[in-house]
Amino acid sequence: MEVTLGDSDRLEYVLKKFRRQITKAGLFQDMKRKRFYESPGAQRRRKDKAAARRKVKAARRHALY
Repeated sequence: MEVTLGDSDRLEYVLKKFRRQITKAGLFQDMKRKRFYESPGAQRRRKDKAAARRKVKAARRHALY
């Protein structure tokens, strides 16, 4: 991630912009997930749950149209 700093930019603004970019890229979630060891079975269960959530969300979205 990279944020260009202009002459008139305040540090708070630049840090906020940097944090927004990291959050948008999903790096915070990745760092949290990799902080502790997760067994292969737990990884598979987590991924299966995420896939099920995405499937339900997609079905709900398509049911509206």
